[in-house]
Amino acid sequence: MSIDHETAAKVAKLARIRVEPDALPALADEFNTILGFIEQLGEVDVDGVEPMTSVTPMRLKRRDDVVTDGDQQRAVLANAPDAREGFFAVPKVVE
Repeated sequence: MSIDHETAAKVAKLARIRVEPDALPALADEFNTILGFIEQLGEVDVDGVEPMTSVTPMRLKRRDDVVTDGDQQRAVLANAPDAREGFFAVPKVVE
């Protein structure tokens, strides 16, 4: 697959990036380089390779999934500009 200047301009517009018309050829070349790398990755034989979570083999730390109230109410409300009765207090906006 090859990206031309028109497609590069469309991608830039979709990404909401302003690209000057004279910079479109360079952008299209960069897109084509990236697509080339992706094609190379598709050629790699990964049969028998286990998925990894890290470059070093280790198990992820696990904890019991227990529902609690968090016991963090005071810490959470400590930075609130106005807290009353254990809740954030906000100005009334609807009458």
